[in-house]
Amino acid sequence: MINDVSNLPVPPVILDVRWQLGDPRGREHYWSGHIPGAQYLDLPGDLAGQRNVREGRHPLPSPEDFEDAMRRVGIDNDSRVVIYDDLGNTSAARAWWLMRWAGKKDVHLLDGGLKAWIAEGEDLAVGPGNPVSRGNFTFDRDHMHTVGIEEAAAWPERGVLIDARTPERYEGRTEPMDSRAGHIPGAVNLPTMNFIDDRGRFLPSEELREMFAEVGVSAGDDAVVYCGSGIHACHTLAAMEVAGLDAGRLFPGSWSAWSADRKRPVAIGPDPR
Repeated sequence: MINDVSNLPVPPVILDVRWQLGDPRGREHYWSGHIPGAQYLDLPGDLAGQRNVREGRHPLPSPEDFEDAMRRVGIDNDSRVVIYDDLGNTSAARAWWLMRWAGKKDVHLLDGGLKAWIAEGEDLAVGPGNPVSRGNFTFDRDHMHTVGIEEAAAWPERGVLIDARTPERYEGRTEPMDSRAGHIPGAVNLPTMNFIDDRGRFLPSEELREMFAEVGVSAGDDAVVYCGSGIHACHTLAAMEVAGLDAGRLFPGSWSAWSADRKRPVAIGPDPR
């Protein structure tokens, strides 16, 4: 986590990952104002594979496609990378997680994102951004852990399965995106938006640890996290690291993959089962 990019001794590669459900205009928002020098990453295009029934709405990108996207925005193997969005880093965390998955250690979220930058009185740049030289980033796989649908189904028997969506979606009261409403049986609800304050900054690490402890998570190995399609779950995994825990495992297909499989049971209501 980084609080200020303007005073770093060596300028980092800055990535703008503005995206949210129901708003496909992230690039337009970037053009209207972004941190000077930032490069835009399109979440569905650069940070996800092709949607399909088995893997859900936002599958992990192929190593080759992800490597190419990172090189295109100028990332080298020795680059420091700082990532932000304008919604509490709930979408930026997807890029953070993918880079960690690909072996990049020097990658950070800008705490508070674009709102924090503006609150500090810093200037914004407008337009398409400046061209950058192609980087030499090399994908080195599997530095973050994932689980498939079978392991996710069995996880409540050996650890804690966290559903990071809103209570309304977890309980099955609404489902705006996927074919069925509810949650994976045995999952506990811990909405990822609970981890940030009204400025979009992560809560203090002690508070985050308490929140994870309340659902039975005292170490990263305890937890598998899912959300709607594997985006906001990455924010929960980032919160685990801010809390001083190792990041848990991601179920990339998340609810979009589970709900599409009609053989899978669905739980409704506030209780895990």
